[in-house]
Amino acid sequence: MDTPTTPAHSPEPALDVRGLSLTYTLRTGPVHAVRGIDLTVPRGEILGFLGPNGAGKTSTLRMLTTLLRPTGGTARVAGHDLLTQPAAVRSRIGYVGQAGGLDPSCGVREELVTQARLHRMPASEARRRADELAGDLGLTDLMGRPVAALSGGQRRRLEIALGLVHRPQVLFLDEPTTGLDPAGRADVWELVRRIRRDHGTTVFLTTHYLDEADALADRIVVVDGGRTVAEGSPEELKRTHGHGPGATLQDAFLAVTGRAPRHAPLAV
Repeated sequence: MDTPTTPAHSPEPALDVRGLSLTYTLRTGPVHAVRGIDLTVPRGEILGFLGPNGAGKTSTLRMLTTLLRPTGGTARVAGHDLLTQPAAVRSRIGYVGQAGGLDPSCGVREELVTQARLHRMPASEARRRADELAGDLGLTDLMGRPVAALSGGQRRRLEIALGLVHRPQVLFLDEPTTGLDPAGRADVWELVRRIRRDHGTTVFLTTHYLDEADALADRIVVVDGGRTVAEGSPEELKRTHGHGPGATLQDAFLAVTGRAPRHAPLAV
């Protein structure tokens, strides 16, 4: 496993979350989607954030990326207060959602340069950053292609590149390999490892593939019913909750949630 790179000048954790909560008010009454999540994520860590459907994963992710306003608790993300400094948080994070946001009619280079310009880079710097990311993420030979001509794995690499254009301190990946074949998943796995290894980027990863969390995450937080129900390294969770030698992360997940993951593990 790669060793996290922690900037010496930044002792504050990448995420410091205390009592984060979200309650919706419906005609039928309140719905407590998230019930007081606590998280401390050191800089340079890959955190796997797991849970069954309806556990509160997506709501937590959307709060931490400023897409939803919490109804309770506090959080500091990349050194800035989530509630009082949302613009500062947004400028320091990257977010790659499940659905992506690519325009099939655009070219790969155009997508990268446009994203850089949206982050207020001068045109010349935007072009340099596009070429730099293309080299880092294996997109150089694809720069002249339209997005519509890319494979699923190539599109995912481009989406991750867009999330990295402004050199974020924290990268949020929401189920980054869903729908990819084994080769595409392996490609994304290596990319995530390289992002952390080469740049010290903190990665917050949600996934339903437990083999993915086992392979990538330094530490895993499992949530259910809007609360944290288990936390530790993959090996710690297997040892503590897996009930015997040879236990898998799926065994531990089933033990703490009472439910199987949505997707069966795939070998990569």
